[in-house]
Amino acid sequence: MAQQSHPTTHSIVTIIPVYNHPDTMDDMLRGVLASGMDCIMVDDGSDANCARVLDELAVKYAPRAELLRLLVNEGKGGAMIAGMRHAQKRGFTHAVQIDADGQHATADIPAFAESSRKHPNAMICGTPVYDESVPKARFYGRYATHVWVWINTLSLDIRDSMCGFRVYPLADALRAVDSAHIGKRMEFDPEILVRMHWHGVPFVNQFTRVTYPQDGLSHFRVLRDNVLISKMHARLFAGMLLRSPVLLARKLTGCKRSGALT
Repeated sequence: MAQQSHPTTHSIVTIIPVYNHPDTMDDMLRGVLASGMDCIMVDDGSDANCARVLDELAVKYAPRAELLRLLVNEGKGGAMIAGMRHAQKRGFTHAVQIDADGQHATADIPAFAESSRKHPNAMICGTPVYDESVPKARFYGRYATHVWVWINTLSLDIRDSMCGFRVYPLADALRAVDSAHIGKRMEFDPEILVRMHWHGVPFVNQFTRVTYPQDGLSHFRVLRDNVLISKMHARLFAGMLLRSPVLLARKLTGCKRSGALT
């Protein structure tokens, strides 16, 4: 990966948070690199087998692929935050987030990158276009979180808050991370979007194909993660009530970026 000492107007890299997905990573990495983009793999405390595969891939695809290793599992959010901080230190201004499990179409990365170049101040959010492989319970269950996100932003700006395929403007994303305690596990994806919205970051929704592999590995833990997500929604709802005058004023004036309440 080429060293970048100073940020340019728009310098973008892909970040893949990885926790025990050894079987999909070669295909994912080849897809990312084929899109013309370099990649940072963040090993989120994976087991020895996955760690070995990631080591091999980092050597195989060097210098365009880089491995950042966390010694203990911090959750998807923890891995993404570490990856974003590392990317910013390397001089990148934007980062694509894409999951390691093969659900997302790496062929769509150029479209996400182009959307980010056209709207460099915006958060680019993936809006899934599902095929028949999507489990119905997962498909309809997502709407509970979507509705809460629409309530907590007092808007419909974010069509899908749970899609893990997106582009962050790094300065704004890390400002949101540093201004509040953001959950680091499955609640991370919707929470950071709400907090960035509160900061006045504009949003662009980008359609993308999503496939659920029949033998795919999910790290979603029904009890633990539903509890974390429920607590997140309650926390954000309380924050929305405090911020509601500013949010409503922003809607009335059409202001896309205003002073943030933290």
